[in-house]
Amino acid sequence: MTKTYRVMQVVEPGVLQLAERIYPEPGKGEVVINVEACGICGADIFDIDNVKPNLSPPRVPGHEVVGRIVALGTEVSNQWTIGQRVGVGRLGGPCYACDFCRQGLFQQCSDQPVVGSSIDGGYAEAMLVRASGLVAIPDELNSVEAAPILCAGIATFNALRKCGAQAGDTVAILGVGGLGHMAIQYAKRMGYRVVAIGRGDDIRQLAYTLGAHEYIDSNMQPLDEELQRIGNFDAAIVTINESTLTTLLFNHLSPSSKMVILGAGKDPLVFTSGAMVGGERHIFGSITGTPYENEKALSFSVLTQVKPMIETMPLECANEAFLKMKSGKANFRIVLTMKN
Repeated sequence: MTKTYRVMQVVEPGVLQLAERIYPEPGKGEVVINVEACGICGADIFDIDNVKPNLSPPRVPGHEVVGRIVALGTEVSNQWTIGQRVGVGRLGGPCYACDFCRQGLFQQCSDQPVVGSSIDGGYAEAMLVRASGLVAIPDELNSVEAAPILCAGIATFNALRKCGAQAGDTVAILGVGGLGHMAIQYAKRMGYRVVAIGRGDDIRQLAYTLGAHEYIDSNMQPLDEELQRIGNFDAAIVTINESTLTTLLFNHLSPSSKMVILGAGKDPLVFTSGAMVGGERHIFGSITGTPYENEKALSFSVLTQVKPMIETMPLECANEAFLKMKSGKANFRIVLTMKN
């Protein structure tokens, strides 16, 4: 193992800098991985633009990480071995001891690191990982393909599993971006009639190619009539933070149907109590998934040939890649690749 590795660290809000660090030593329940690929996610905007001042050492962002184990700490399960290819997502591993973990609510663990935020992430050639957060990567996916599934993939996969729709039902996917393009593919393969709602007619054919049965351009007016043409929706997955569109879509849900919110943002969402109470409609949020659920998403992706649309850039171009993602010009996910 080499003694140093390269990282792209946040030296000031919005600015990444290439640096070298000494390889970490894994402690109890930890492993060190050599990173092969790390996806860039919209959540990285908060981590990079709102970094704590004077943090030492500067934080390394990134939470869609795939690499190979190069060192094992003590008390690590024998399911993990040197050379094994693994991943880690936004949640860095539950403690298995807090009240939430004891209830089986591992995503709500009160002692769980947030990768790329409270601990260093994957914009690096190496990374220290809590073993309880590791995800086994199937051989059928290369590291670049697998990386975005650890966040965008699991988030949309889990949301669809929770939405209550059955095969043949009509499911709306609001947003055709980094999350939405995965949600459309999963929804089609789960047997739903998929209605994609995006901005602009230029992505209509892409939505159909991904698996949508219907496409609605949200720029069309009056949009309410276009939604009415489709008929009531049996579930809706909201992947973007668009208050007006979300409210309008909610009003077109079938009675007792569910709307799952994935697109977190600052803008408040407004729903009338009459639409909620009278139709017994449900609204709830969904956050990523456990390592076990992540492995389910990866397996389903292999079985149904769902893959993210990606472009790759080398680690040292992380600043450029981040700004491209932030501007909305990414197509659809950007993945950093390492020399490892």
